Amino acid sequence: MHLFVDNLINVDFSYLDHQRGLVGETWLAHTALHGALDQQGMVCDFGIVKKTLRHWLDERLDHRLLVPLGSPHLQLEQRAQQVSLQWQLDSGGHIAVSGPPQAFALVDAAVIEASSVAAWCVQQLADAFPTSVERLQLSFNSEDISDAYYHYSHGLKKHGGNCQRIAHGHRSRIQVYIDSQRRRDWEKRWADRWRDIYLGTCEDLLPHTGGTMLQFAYRAGQGDFSLALPADRCELVDCDTTVEQLAQHIATQIATEEPGREVTVRAYEGLGKGAVATATI
Repeated sequence: MHLFVDNLINVDFSYLDHQRGLVGETWLAHTALHGALDQQGMVCDFGIVKKTLRHWLDERLDHRLLVPLGSPHLQLEQRAQQVSLQWQLDSGGHIAVSGPPQAFALVDAAVIEASSVAAWCVQQLADAFPTSVERLQLSFNSEDISDAYYHYSHGLKKHGGNCQRIAHGHRSRIQVYIDSQRRRDWEKRWADRWRDIYLGTCEDLLPHTGGTMLQFAYRAGQGDFSLALPADRCELVDCDTTVEQLAQHIATQIATEEPGREVTVRAYEGLGKGAVATATI
């Protein structure tokens, strides 16, 4: 018997790629369970499936940095309260990240992609369901977006939850209106500008850093975080990188080039959520 749950949960995270660098991503999870019927006439109660998988994915993948342990581009050091890594880029530069263990998902794979992460998750969940479940399947896919979108990573040190992790991210669409008229040209410009970008708050930039590399660091509730990456893969902003403030940042930037006109930006943070901001200069 085959039991399935589509659109189970979406997860927002970042991952390391030797070409693209630090990539913010949003995936939607789907699952299927195979097995015999139990005494209730079920393979597994839907409530157990949803609760177990949603909790696990939320705890182990969401708002983490996914690291492929089998990659030759990785150098990793693990201590009891801190994980530190260096990631070599094909361009010759590198990315260095440090933080508490709960900020990372150390995936037993050579590359981070939907199929490799799904296989790792299934291995980790081997004993999570009743014996009536003989086989678990899990798959991920990205939202089908026909409009402009970007991949960004960030960290929010003031956040009380998991958004404080310095390298997590989202795959997000953007919509721009000038005097209530949709402007896809502006949407494309920002999608190109923020393709695989790290959005760094100026306040978190370490003193005397600059040139070809930028380094950020802060202490938050979960511990000490730091990140170093090539300057050309980062954009500095003068605000915290909440979606509300990013929407306002984009609207204000566009308004400087569209003087006297009302600019409205609808910026998403992952799937189905975001903020709207307006600016006129």
